[in-house]
Amino acid sequence: MKRFFYILFLSFLFIGTSLQGQSRKELENRRKKLNKEIKKINTLLSETNKEKTDALDDLKDLSQKITVRERLIETIELESEELSKEIKQNEKKIEKNNLELAKLKTDYGAMVFKSYKSKSQQSKTMFLLSSENFLQAYKRIKYIEQYKNFRKKQGQRVITKTEEIKRLNDSLTKKKNQKKVLLNTEKNQKKKIENEKEEQETLVTKIKTQESKYKKQLQKKIREEKAVAKKIDKAIRAAIAKANKGKKGKAKKGEFLLSKAEKALKANFEQNKGYLPWPLDGVITRKFGVQPHPTFRSITINSTGLHIRGKKGDTAKSIFNGKILTITKSEKGTKTVMIQHGDYITTYSNLREIYVKKGQAVKTGDAVGKVFTDKITGKTDLVFVLFKNRNRLNPSDWIRAN
Repeated sequence: MKRFFYILFLSFLFIGTSLQGQSRKELENRRKKLNKEIKKINTLLSETNKEKTDALDDLKDLSQKITVRERLIETIELESEELSKEIKQNEKKIEKNNLELAKLKTDYGAMVFKSYKSKSQQSKTMFLLSSENFLQAYKRIKYIEQYKNFRKKQGQRVITKTEEIKRLNDSLTKKKNQKKVLLNTEKNQKKKIENEKEEQETLVTKIKTQESKYKKQLQKKIREEKAVAKKIDKAIRAAIAKANKGKKGKAKKGEFLLSKAEKALKANFEQNKGYLPWPLDGVITRKFGVQPHPTFRSITINSTGLHIRGKKGDTAKSIFNGKILTITKSEKGTKTVMIQHGDYITTYSNLREIYVKKGQAVKTGDAVGKVFTDKITGKTDLVFVLFKNRNRLNPSDWIRAN
């Protein structure tokens, strides 16, 4: 258990280091994004029957909340640091501009006084009439005009500088208020995370006292997931063989023979890598791949795809144009829809109702079925898996970043 939290700490440290080079605007956008994620997590991970959920699930959900909140606090701290730098820069600019304004005012005052003194001693007319020749008179006229324009420009510089200082002062006040809001937000988030960590410790203690029970429950779930994955693999093998039947050419074992239209669909699917929509608007509660269980590190989980938590009544949607390849049913009665996109297959498991039929053409965003909501726990989880022929891929590489 200690090792688990140590690994989490190292991951937070790595995330913090990677955030250092980001601008304040990037950090601000990241903070807004994390706030939305926390709001979604609080809604979806709390939408369960607290009396019936087991401690393992609760601990996993709570750890996910804490992880995101830690990232938010880290982002707020970095954004606050950037604001502090900007405030200092503003203060230096204001100080420099105030000195320049003082000098401008002094110079302008001396110029006005000199002009007034010159007028009392000798009028412009006498200044021109005392010229020795026409050329000298012309030069004196030009001098008077240039002096007048220079004086006007100096006056304008005083006004411009005064306005610039006002703008800087307004900006400084705004930045200080932003920092104040950020610090209050950070304070509130730290308070929430303290409460969540206390709850986390309580759950850890509960699990330790009944470790044998929870391990048996976990291993049972793993066996059930393996059985579902095996059934899907078998259905895909059969579907590929059936799809290839009667087509010209020779395919490699376990691979589709593609028509011209299917090749074009495949290419289009690949071009959209990283930009495909989510099959369900929710929160990822388990990532793809082989990974140690977050609580029992000695137990390994092979996650065939993404586990996405939604809300009751949510529907799974096709992430791309394709054709319903096949539909299977589990021993528990939940269903899996498989959609072919060229030689790619997306599978949508843990569905209660199905809105499509085998062989039907579907488009991006079409509803394929309603996600099953567990009556005991109240959880609505979609298992989303991506294949290329029979090889599983990481769906996170293909769908849009949340």
